[in-house]
Amino acid sequence: MKLNDIALNYQPAPDCEPVIVEAYRTAVGKAYGMFATLPMEALLAPLFQKILSHSKIDAAQIDEVILGNATGGGGNIARLAALHAGLPPSVPAVTVDRQCGSGLEAIINACRLVQAGAGECFIAGGVESVSTAPWRVEKPTSLKQMPRFYARARFSPDEIGDPEMGLAAENVAVKCAISRQRQDNFALRSHQRAVEAIKNGLFADEIVPVEVEGKPLSMDECPRHNASLSALEKLSPVFIEGGTVTAGNCCPLNDGASLVLIMSRKKAIEMGYTRGLRFVDACSAGVDPNLLGLGPVPATQKLLTRQSALNIENISVIEFNEAFAAQVLGSIDALNIDEIRINLQGGAIALGHPYGASGGIMVTRIFSQLIRQKSAKENAADPQFAMAMLGIAGGLGLSAMFKTAEF
Repeated sequence: MKLNDIALNYQPAPDCEPVIVEAYRTAVGKAYGMFATLPMEALLAPLFQKILSHSKIDAAQIDEVILGNATGGGGNIARLAALHAGLPPSVPAVTVDRQCGSGLEAIINACRLVQAGAGECFIAGGVESVSTAPWRVEKPTSLKQMPRFYARARFSPDEIGDPEMGLAAENVAVKCAISRQRQDNFALRSHQRAVEAIKNGLFADEIVPVEVEGKPLSMDECPRHNASLSALEKLSPVFIEGGTVTAGNCCPLNDGASLVLIMSRKKAIEMGYTRGLRFVDACSAGVDPNLLGLGPVPATQKLLTRQSALNIENISVIEFNEAFAAQVLGSIDALNIDEIRINLQGGAIALGHPYGASGGIMVTRIFSQLIRQKSAKENAADPQFAMAMLGIAGGLGLSAMFKTAEF
């Protein structure tokens, strides 16, 4: 059976069928690196301007801006960024926080609104700046106490367990029998693939330059051109003595942003688009917070059960957020996915993981691989499916499915 013949479990009308027609990202910078002094709204502004200029849509036609963010100072960065970028005050905006899944959650929310008939044009994505994130300070309960700095919010009650991310990755490595050697090999492949993609210009059209001190910056800061297995093997465990998780087989700390333009298929046709990335479905799920990296397993299983005409072999592009190699490998083993199949152009271990932006970056990477880097003839012959998967703090997983579409 050809993929053209597969009947998905949800077939929306053209005015309620969400399609992504534009997708861009900034380069991803190291924390305290090239974007160290740039506030989040300044990271986002070039992306808004690129989408509006390339799509030629009137900004006043945007029904809502929905952005994900995890470490910012609260408020509503989506509204601040939209106004900073020059969108009219009449365009509403909302910020969502599902930690590492925030950017993908924002895109899913926008797609669901199109499906519900609650709008026909949305800008969604995410942003993160570890460099400019505010300090977190616990307020004293009495005048005799001193303020206490803390690194992150609580995601699970103490009686269940709320480990640091690295400790949770170690838990997954033990439970799933993921060796240090396998983690290091996976990390090396991520760097090699990202470097090869950069060399071949595969990121060039998706990255919008961001100007800092008069210089346009458009090169990801973290992929290592000189990565080697011998160098990775020399690194010591970071989180527990005798552990397997090192600075080399997990993601760095990062700054970056990504935005996509989502329309109803009817609106996309009116605007002159002939191809796009159709949103099919998405699912979230929960797991033991002590094994939080395995959240994508039940989320993906639920999604594939709901879209029962498909199986994992029908998915040609799989973007899986590489927070930790141990977590990725444990999850894909449980899902029976060959590790060679995921992140074909490198993942977050190489490119970086700007928390609230990562989900949007993954969708942008899918858009590039299936729309920018594929001919219309190839897509028309046999539509292709893609999935984005994330493990999330607190023991959550989020998976979303997309399909190439000709209008």
